[in-house]
Amino acid sequence: MARSNQKQTKKLERSLITIEDPKSPISEQYRTIRTNVQFSFVDAPMRSLMVTSAGAGEGKSTTAANLAVVFAQQGKKVLLIDADLRKPTVHYTFRLNNYTGLTNILTNSAPLLPSCQETRVENLYVLTSGPIPPNPAELLSSKAMEQCIQQLYNEFDLLIFDTPPVLAVTDAQILAHQCDGTVLVIESGRTEIEAAVKAKELLEAANAKLLGVVLNKRKHRQGQYYYYQYK
Repeated sequence: MARSNQKQTKKLERSLITIEDPKSPISEQYRTIRTNVQFSFVDAPMRSLMVTSAGAGEGKSTTAANLAVVFAQQGKKVLLIDADLRKPTVHYTFRLNNYTGLTNILTNSAPLLPSCQETRVENLYVLTSGPIPPNPAELLSSKAMEQCIQQLYNEFDLLIFDTPPVLAVTDAQILAHQCDGTVLVIESGRTEIEAAVKAKELLEAANAKLLGVVLNKRKHRQGQYYYYQYK
């Protein structure tokens, strides 16, 4: 049983290429996304960014984590928040415990700032999901969530939210209007055009400021590696 759990954990761990290989073409793509996102906010600073996808397994959590790293590397004090209260994975990515997290904060069973964990990346902190609740959508739409975000604005330069896929549940739409900007991740060769369009329409209906789309796992013509493009 212990060996099975170890295999599952290893499977869920994601390689943070922006840490392991910061000079790689993929890491450079993440920095390009960072620059393009910043250019979307000329008159006012961006304080919160939501990363989501149309469906499951398209790379939104990997994108959110690596974007958090490159923003922190720029000198911003960043908090990556695992707002996927159904299938959280951020604690696996950064190899942190998930005993206390966002759900504890929203139910007033833990203090906010002490629940934000340091990472091995300078300036980067993580607020894990906490225990999986029976009512994720209700928690994310609560007054407590609004108050949580406002309090975090006083402590961090940028909040990055990793949310569930748009077409699966309503959670991303609930958070979209509370964030300054949204990035939609789609996977090359996998995400259907109709699904991507539907996800875009749902986000716009929720008054999301859709900054752009990250095209994930598009194979480069001259090589065999995968990388991210921003459109």
